[in-house]
Amino acid sequence: MNTTADARTTWDGIYAARPAATDPRPNVRLTETVAELPPGDALELGCGEGGDTLWLARRGWRVTAVDLSAVAVERLNALARSHGLADRVTAEQHDLGASFPEAPEAPDGPEASEAPESTESTESTESTESTNGRFDLVTAHYLHTPFDLDRSAVLRRAAHALRPGGRLLVVDHGSTAPWSWNQDPNVRFPSPQEVAEGLALDPAGWTVERADAPRRTATGPDGTTAEVTDHVLCVRRVRRTDGRA
Repeated sequence: MNTTADARTTWDGIYAARPAATDPRPNVRLTETVAELPPGDALELGCGEGGDTLWLARRGWRVTAVDLSAVAVERLNALARSHGLADRVTAEQHDLGASFPEAPEAPDGPEASEAPESTESTESTESTESTNGRFDLVTAHYLHTPFDLDRSAVLRRAAHALRPGGRLLVVDHGSTAPWSWNQDPNVRFPSPQEVAEGLALDPAGWTVERADAPRRTATGPDGTTAEVTDHVLCVRRVRRTDGRA
């Protein structure tokens, strides 16, 4: 069971089985990393219930949020409207193994001038992305799946989609929580350093700002708590790969 249709059905079923969240919490690794950054264009890969997207939008970010599950996407778009954030949130369904989202057009008015300038054309090829990034932040929290996905390729493309100065924040599981869908006792969690190596980014264009494994107390869907480990990787794009700053 490894087709995209199987994956969509599975994740739709997971989200449909949960009550729709009314004000989902953001992930702590996002808030501690992004709180002091100026807002711009953000992309969330695997948005789920949308807590990170809504937190970013409330702080002035324009957020493109994507998920394979149509249920998650529809719920997030509805939440954004109910919280008065529809002008800052665009939630889309994507199979990241087959398609990659683009940043929306900047709105007219004073806010448009606040975002960093980009000379990006409308082409969506990776070669174009490598010189003209679209996003100031790409975040991927717990982008794990039992289905086939070349995750390194997805995250590499995300790194190329950054503007100079933009950051890619990847937060992975470093331990198994009691409520995790994957209870395999033999599962191995790659370190942040291994994830960074798998991206194979040119060190002249990207630099690793953070690669560590902090612990925290987490709360599961049923309200139970447990101490878990996060694997945190933050990569900053320092310049365009065509040699221009």
